[in-house]
Amino acid sequence: MTQWDLLDSLGIPYNNKKLIEHAFVHSSYVNEAPVALEDNERLEFMGDAVLQITVSERLFKHPDYFSEGDMTLYRAKLVCEEALADYSRLLKLNDYLLLGTGEERNGGRQRQSIIADLFESFIGAVYLDSGIDSVNKILDVVLKEVFEDLQSLSITDYKSKLQEFIQADSRKSVSYDVINITGPSNAPEFEVVVKLDDLIFGLGKGTSKKKAEQQAAKDAFQKLVK
Repeated sequence: MTQWDLLDSLGIPYNNKKLIEHAFVHSSYVNEAPVALEDNERLEFMGDAVLQITVSERLFKHPDYFSEGDMTLYRAKLVCEEALADYSRLLKLNDYLLLGTGEERNGGRQRQSIIADLFESFIGAVYLDSGIDSVNKILDVVLKEVFEDLQSLSITDYKSKLQEFIQADSRKSVSYDVINITGPSNAPEFEVVVKLDDLIFGLGKGTSKKKAEQQAAKDAFQKLVK
């Protein structure tokens, strides 16, 4: 599958192939390219702006009426680096990423910061090439699950809170393990435990591994601070 197959599957036209290809050029590749190329950082800037307005509009029009504060918090979670990297992985954008030899060898194709930036540059290129309707077709896919149950989105990052609490008081290591997956393949439920030095301190369930980990971290954090 190529990026063109991806766009075709989403019903998105492409008029300027060079512009779309440009979105996948990482700065490390430019230094090794046989011909002069520009990296995708300018498109990343454009994509960031487009995501801010499109995600804001979706939150504003959501059937559940959210306050300004809630919309700000939800948007921050929906366009943070971790979320953007997840969107890239969902669409398998990193399969088409052009990286320098060293960056490739050092795991750049899976590095969160790189593939989060890639999603922004991809959005920027699609917006410039075929407009906001095409961008919304992409967002329909990557935001579908979270928007179906938006209020369950963990605004509080309990994984970070737990890590900070543990590190402030000890040198214990924190780890997360999936212990069970139930339900059909198109709607699984994950059960996760969080361990401190191999001792179970919290249990969580969720419709994704990430949500279950947050619930497990919340369970452990609330027990520890009592």
